[in-house]
Amino acid sequence: MAFFAHSGNAAGLWHRLRDHLMAVADLSEGLTANTPWAAEARLAGLLHDLGKYGDAFQRRLEGKESGLDHWSAGAWLALREHCAAAALAIQGHHIGLQHLELQSLGRLDPKQLTEHHPLGLHLTAASLDDLEARLAEDGLGLPEVEQPMLGRSLSSTVPGMLDVRCLFSALVDADFLDTEAHFQGDRCGKRYRQPGQPLDAELALQAVMARIHQTRAATLAAPHVRTVRQSLLDACLDTAAHDPGLFTLTAPTGSGKTLAMLAFALTHAAKHRLERVVMVIPYLTITEQTACMYRSIFAADPRFGEHYVLEHHSLAGLGEEQQRQDNEGLENEASHAERRRRLLAENWDAPLIVTTSVQFLESLFSNRPAACRKLHRLQRAVILFDEAQTLPTALAVPTLAALSHLAKSWGSSVVFATATQPAFGHLDVEVKKTGAPGWQPREIVPDTESLFAPMKRVEVRWGSPDSPLAWDDLAESLRGMSQALCIVNLKRHAKTLWERLNDPAALHLSTNLCAAHRQAVLDEVRSGLATGKDVRLIATQCVEAGVDLDFPAVFRAWGPLDAILQAAGRCNREGRRAEPGQLQVFLPEGEGYPPGGYAQAAQVAKMLYRRLGAAGMNIDDPDFITAYYRELYDLAGIERSQDAKSILEAVRAGSFPDVARAYRLIEQDAINVLVPYAPQHALYDQLREEADSRGLTASWIRRARPLTVSLYRPRDDDPIWGALLPVPIAGWRSRKRNDWFIYSVAEDYHPQLGLSPAPHVWIA
Repeated sequence: MAFFAHSGNAAGLWHRLRDHLMAVADLSEGLTANTPWAAEARLAGLLHDLGKYGDAFQRRLEGKESGLDHWSAGAWLALREHCAAAALAIQGHHIGLQHLELQSLGRLDPKQLTEHHPLGLHLTAASLDDLEARLAEDGLGLPEVEQPMLGRSLSSTVPGMLDVRCLFSALVDADFLDTEAHFQGDRCGKRYRQPGQPLDAELALQAVMARIHQTRAATLAAPHVRTVRQSLLDACLDTAAHDPGLFTLTAPTGSGKTLAMLAFALTHAAKHRLERVVMVIPYLTITEQTACMYRSIFAADPRFGEHYVLEHHSLAGLGEEQQRQDNEGLENEASHAERRRRLLAENWDAPLIVTTSVQFLESLFSNRPAACRKLHRLQRAVILFDEAQTLPTALAVPTLAALSHLAKSWGSSVVFATATQPAFGHLDVEVKKTGAPGWQPREIVPDTESLFAPMKRVEVRWGSPDSPLAWDDLAESLRGMSQALCIVNLKRHAKTLWERLNDPAALHLSTNLCAAHRQAVLDEVRSGLATGKDVRLIATQCVEAGVDLDFPAVFRAWGPLDAILQAAGRCNREGRRAEPGQLQVFLPEGEGYPPGGYAQAAQVAKMLYRRLGAAGMNIDDPDFITAYYRELYDLAGIERSQDAKSILEAVRAGSFPDVARAYRLIEQDAINVLVPYAPQHALYDQLREEADSRGLTASWIRRARPLTVSLYRPRDDDPIWGALLPVPIAGWRSRKRNDWFIYSVAEDYHPQLGLSPAPHVWIA
């Protein structure tokens, strides 16, 4: 991080530098206090800006020098102390983690860098001896590191790289915190931010249990459903006494899993003095919904504080470049609260984090300072994965390896929760090959069948996977029902079916609707279902996981078995109907699937039907779900897939940049579009005006979230660009590539179909 300001003379600069190095060393050591590598973290803190002792850096502050490398000298000195992890962290705190490989690290030698610097920079001092002497003159002795993290062996594994990222995380966070304290300081010295509130697990558990009892008292669910929910909660509270490690939570849809697993986490944290709870959710809509629920639990009690629950995802704030350009400052109480939330989000300094799978998992494999900065907060944490079946199969082995290492060596617990538990234990041997402990989790519910059997609320009718159902025939069936939900795999299919239904009262739900529009549709659906009105909803799979709906009849296009089971969870959800709910599985006309492994998973479901027939497709049997996943893994060849090979080859090569490039949950580049949703047109106009005058800020993004649609980035020649106005990042008006746009043609936002400028925009 660039050091402060011109001090007027070298002695003054060195005095400030000494203070900075000592502070970062203390912070780095403190942030890794529960690990064996705290001494190495302290070493990294003392050496990370060693090059700033050089005369050339003083000239830079005078405006007489530029293009300097002030980090490689400290990295080389750490390497001489046999602390390769510290060397990587020091080298990477400006340019990102590079290569855990002897030849690459050897290029940190000042002699080589003087002759040829790969970035075209030059060092701040001609001699490393001069820098060491000035460090010694300031009384900064290096700590003795008895057990360097990587030892003298530089062999690279998934766990080893994750440990390096933890040390890197601590150094980056310490550097940010101390530099921030300098700029926020006054004549009395630095002013450090107030740390986040610590987790009081016992007090938080009381609040969660109170909410559970309140919800139970108001429920209209059938007695057998209430019994299952109580059994699940009891199992969670009982199993929480076990030692930290790997867990699975297999429970049927509608069994109260969201609150029960939080009760597990808090009971577990109280028992074992764990420091935070992290909830990881695959879908942004459910992330926002869950964060809202959790905030409402703690909002009424001032003992929990304003930032007890921290929501962190792509629409919750600004990216790394954008953060630096946020110009809102501390103008008033509201902006102060916003800045406080952002500061805590940057390093996850909060008791309860709600985040997305993309944010969490890609950070575990990143090499960038901003993404890795929060990783040291995963020490001694309870990490809950909701809808764990959504983990892409190609990423399963490296992901399980990283998570098992968190549980084994970082003192954390990891919980995979879902109604359709993937058979990841099948991959135990492959996970161990990466150097990780393996994957053999403990099931929280001892007898999962006891939960599933009473929750059988749906009769499934399996249409042939080889005989397509025409859209007009499907529309005719829907018109014959007063209340029905139909879920298809593609947005263009949802649009086609809605149009064929030819019913102005029919509702449509997909991600082409902004969040505010989707919420309005769901409110209308729930109201209609509760009052017995006609409700026909055409939706994509966005309506499945985490959306609480209770239809008497559901139609579901053939897809992955877990998707079909999720659709069943929207049918007779509360079990109050005298007759079972009806789930009709059908093959749509013009069959198609979203990109990725979705189509392959759908084919496995069809193969099972062709082999077993309708009688063998028992979606209420956990053993049947396990058999499905094993077949899927065998067909996909997880350990042999090209994506898995690319990641694991990059790991073996010790290449942090290549690992980060290869590990991607979402391959397709996307853009965020502010849309002119008519009921909130005043907010749209206000945001558009602010975007023109001030550019993109954290506050703007937060307020724009309800009116935002995410689209795959269009081709350069796509005519839709004519309607997209880029929102410049504050301070970056000339930036060519952007991720935020305003849709400028109001008539292209359909009152039922959402953003629909032309047929070619309707993409899967």
